[in-house]
Amino acid sequence: MLEELAPKWQARRESALRERRGGERRRAAGAGRKQRLVFTDRLLVTLVHLRLGLPHAALAELYRVDRSTVSGAIRELRPLLAARGFAVPGQPGLRLHTLEDLFAYTAAEGVRLRIDGTEVQVRRPRTGRPGRKAFVSGKKRQNTIKTTTFSDGQGRTLFSGVVRPGRMHDQTAVRTEGIAEQFRHHPKVEAEVDEGYGGLANEFPDQVSAPPKKPKGDAPLGEHHAWREQRRRQSSARICVEHTNADYKQ
Repeated sequence: MLEELAPKWQARRESALRERRGGERRRAAGAGRKQRLVFTDRLLVTLVHLRLGLPHAALAELYRVDRSTVSGAIRELRPLLAARGFAVPGQPGLRLHTLEDLFAYTAAEGVRLRIDGTEVQVRRPRTGRPGRKAFVSGKKRQNTIKTTTFSDGQGRTLFSGVVRPGRMHDQTAVRTEGIAEQFRHHPKVEAEVDEGYGGLANEFPDQVSAPPKKPKGDAPLGEHHAWREQRRRQSSARICVEHTNADYKQ
């Protein structure tokens, strides 16, 4: 009899305490189980996992802690890093969190964007997982994820996101992730891109600059020289975003 009534008494007790507190129980800062890793180590574990794709178990062996400790640290830090946003060079109080923020800022400040995609190798998905082949990059011949990076003319990062599986082409990401839509909403924003974004340049010829098309083999020699010079100038204008991607990988 007492065993049957015990859950009801417990429920009534919790309800009374909830009414007395005016809401659910709130845990004070620092309460609960003590962290095995200090904040700096939890941050490094998260960054190493995001950059290199190391399994939680491998990171746990490196730090001589339990796997659940590493999983908890990554679960805690990833939302904090995502919510932090990207700092705007020269404006400490301003941060960009979305593509909308990026294009609104560049339109207001007259910044000419440099756009490029980069690939990072990831672990091969398990056999039988749906969409497993979507991560196989035709360029790298590896399982990768791609990220689109936006920088200014000095190679300073403004935004890095639009993450997709390695098999997806840059131009497809432009269509599916809303980059083309942002150019449509902000007609004053201009950008330098590579050949992978040729479709974007064709759609917005007054805003997006891509490398010129190579002339045919039987074209006059002067056209070939002019093409090389135009390509060199366009490459010089957008090479800074390549340096930005290299800095991330290093």
